[in-house]
Amino acid sequence: MNELYSEWAARVREAAARGMPLCLRGGGTKDFLGRTPAGEPFDLAANTGVIAYEPTELVVTVRGGTRLAELEALLAGESQFFAFEPPHFGAAATVAGCVAAGLSGPRRASAGAVRDFMLGVRLLDGRGQVMSFGGRVMKNVAGYDVSRLIAGSMGTLGVILEVSLKVLPRPVAEATLSFAMGEADAVARLNDWGGQPLPISACAWADGQLMLRLSGAAAAVQAAAARLGGEAVAGDAARSFWEGLREQDAGWFAVHADLPLWRLSLPSSAALLRLPGHQLIEWGGAQRWLATDAPAADIRARAGALGGHATQFRRGHRDGAVFTPPAGPLMIIHQRLKEAFDPARIFNPGRLYEEL
Repeated sequence: MNELYSEWAARVREAAARGMPLCLRGGGTKDFLGRTPAGEPFDLAANTGVIAYEPTELVVTVRGGTRLAELEALLAGESQFFAFEPPHFGAAATVAGCVAAGLSGPRRASAGAVRDFMLGVRLLDGRGQVMSFGGRVMKNVAGYDVSRLIAGSMGTLGVILEVSLKVLPRPVAEATLSFAMGEADAVARLNDWGGQPLPISACAWADGQLMLRLSGAAAAVQAAAARLGGEAVAGDAARSFWEGLREQDAGWFAVHADLPLWRLSLPSSAALLRLPGHQLIEWGGAQRWLATDAPAADIRARAGALGGHATQFRRGHRDGAVFTPPAGPLMIIHQRLKEAFDPARIFNPGRLYEEL
């Protein structure tokens, strides 16, 4: 254990003994996410550096405080990337913050989520113990996959010291197409296309316009573009659009930045929301963003009726249920995991659910 880890372990043991909550924080770019942060600030940004990266193995291992932008620049030098396109929400975004938040960008529906790229993690638990799970290779068969469990845990299970992630080669070719159509037609079309062998890597519908990104071999992209039609979007404009969508700092998100933002996870073929406000649809219809002042109860009830759930993503009241609480048996599992990793309940208390 290095000096920094020893220092942090001692602080965790002291906090546990005193019952002093700790608010884990790296770059702070996702402070808005989840319930209101509580506890004594625990700055984790100093734990930086690439531990191992072998491009031919498609795996990178880094310390948690490593800047996400710096790591992506390193990968880009080898024409590789994180296929789940993690949003940064600021230049200070860290790898540990990316994993803890569990957020994925426009490519998630075709490539997978953060947890699907987790290979290993080194964690400082609530007893001040450094624990390692998984490994640094593609094929890990070593019991329960705790590495994936950490993705999206919002820092409630421990301090992410190191993480090993799978990377992929960048697509050889990409093209973006634009189509004018209404919401119902867009959802139907996306579900139809989703069942066909098309190289669709991202989509977004808002205000009567459907944007579609194709990625893969040049011949496959060209053939799909010719088959689907639509209007081709120039390279720079297309890159700007998808980056603005991922970072939520341009276009639709900028226009509706004064309203509370909700994220609804639904079956891709779910019916129209029919809720007041403004909507953007991603992931083939499975992710629907809603900017609205509508009551939380109405939004959650409608999401539940459609077979999904709703998360209060930005703005609005953060002292209640931001994430939809899981059903009783599942909450019991969450509580037991919390007890196993953080028995004194000092890490980010209540950030994910009030019960944790």
